[in-house]
Amino acid sequence: MTPRLLVAGVGNIFLADDAFGPEVIRALEHRPLPPEARVHDYGIRGMDLAYALLDGYPTALLIDAARRGHPPGTLTLIEAEPPDGTVPPEAHGMDPAKVLALATHLGDEPLPRVLVLACEPEVLPSDDDLLPGLSAPVRAAVDRAVDALHSLVPALLADPAGPLPPLGRPVESGTPRPAALPGTAPGGAQNR
Repeated sequence: MTPRLLVAGVGNIFLADDAFGPEVIRALEHRPLPPEARVHDYGIRGMDLAYALLDGYPTALLIDAARRGHPPGTLTLIEAEPPDGTVPPEAHGMDPAKVLALATHLGDEPLPRVLVLACEPEVLPSDDDLLPGLSAPVRAAVDRAVDALHSLVPALLADPAGPLPPLGRPVESGTPRPAALPGTAPGGAQNR
């Protein structure tokens, strides 16, 4: 079966909570997603991810740690804006905006719809300070992220351009949208 959705873990396993994406991908080994989803840990290989985004997937779902201003361990679903030419492409590194810019630069076709399941980090050291291991709130968010993926992926496979399933946290892209991660009433402020 040809995969129709890319689920990509991104992050550096030696930089504390930046390892969130790779840890979620590892947890999916025990709770696999449907075979139509290609699940892969890209770590810090931005060039590899840029090329994967050009493989014809209608949708890509990146799993990453990202500061959004929420309590540590909070999951947020973000719909990435298409690159507008203001972010320079970068072949070495894993800044998702720069990877999207690189993929746009490398390919002739439009990019897939790109969503990011982001976890608010507690500890993000600089590249000079190696610190393996997730903080407690981010470690606890790994299983919640796997649960969220098991809700999101079937909906995205059924309708790649459709609305996101109600999951209970804000869906952010420009103007905040209605709630999106399980267990929260619209307008609620529970952490997931």
